[in-house]
Amino acid sequence: MRLDPTLSRASRLARAGKYKAALEVLQPEVLRYRGSFNYHYVMGTICLHAGEYGNALTYLRLAREIKSDDPSAILGLAVLFLRRGDTARAVELYLEVLELSQRNSVAKRAMRLIRKRAGTDAFSAWLEAEKFVSLYPAIPFPGFSAKHLLAGAGALLVVVAVGLGIMIQTGLMPNPLLARGSRDIPDGLSLTWEDRRSPISAGGSHRHALSQSQAVSTYDRALALFSAYRDEAARVYLNRIIESNASESLKNRARIMLSLLETPGFDTFRRGDNVSYADARLDPARYRGVHVIWRGIASNVSITDNGASFEFLLGYDSPRTVDGIVPVVFGHAIPMPDGPVEVLGRIVPIDGESRIMLDGVAIRINL
Repeated sequence: MRLDPTLSRASRLARAGKYKAALEVLQPEVLRYRGSFNYHYVMGTICLHAGEYGNALTYLRLAREIKSDDPSAILGLAVLFLRRGDTARAVELYLEVLELSQRNSVAKRAMRLIRKRAGTDAFSAWLEAEKFVSLYPAIPFPGFSAKHLLAGAGALLVVVAVGLGIMIQTGLMPNPLLARGSRDIPDGLSLTWEDRRSPISAGGSHRHALSQSQAVSTYDRALALFSAYRDEAARVYLNRIIESNASESLKNRARIMLSLLETPGFDTFRRGDNVSYADARLDPARYRGVHVIWRGIASNVSITDNGASFEFLLGYDSPRTVDGIVPVVFGHAIPMPDGPVEVLGRIVPIDGESRIMLDGVAIRINL
């Protein structure tokens, strides 16, 4: 039921329990709303809830005369007859409602009650206690006022802003204010026709043996990631090129591209490209120079004027066992926070590339 501003105001007051104020809004408008089903139904239901049963009967009867097949008005009349003890008439009206709306829950509940208790002392006691209020038709929903809509929109904006702030702060999404488009590809980085025709070399020692198509596709993927400012993901592909049987031309281009990659900060680091400790320890050479953000507890801390070093207990900031212990070295002075921290650093293979350490870039409290 769609209500106009006057009926909405009255409905809003009534739903707040201010029945007298609601009726004071509607009573002077009776002539203006002559022939209006909505007006008479709203008046009838408010009178019913206010305990003005005689007026409720008058207005609901008028509402039914205007719109005979509306189940809500019939429900109001039925409960008034039930209150009077005229069970037979109430049953007729409830059955009429069920003919119009087979799934009407109020009419079904009323019929179950009448079948089980009609004619018993319990039913009389139920009526005397005025528990039939549970069978009243609802006062129509008034809709949202402009004030409520503005307040709701404001609250929604606050929630969204807070949520986005948390996601940006924790790195779950990049800062849109810092977002960048595609990076221009410098001259000399794109592969020539000759590079694509002869992308691998024969002989020599290498960790990865690539086919011609693999060499080209690996380089092209690195270049695409470089263009998208996904520098850490690009480093992984560039490392593969450099340690493979790729041609010297491809390797030289890969080295140039590596020199152009940027060092990220906590606010610009792409968490989606973060490498896990488990992956890094399986193949340290593959992730050489790749920046990561790992969480844990600093142990055996040594601080000097020019830097700091410590053993980083990964995963120890949460109620789990330690995932691993990684040496971390900062070549510049840093503030050393207490408790769990996040370290942004680059992976450095050590001990013949069987272990790794982190060359620290920045550190902060684990949020």
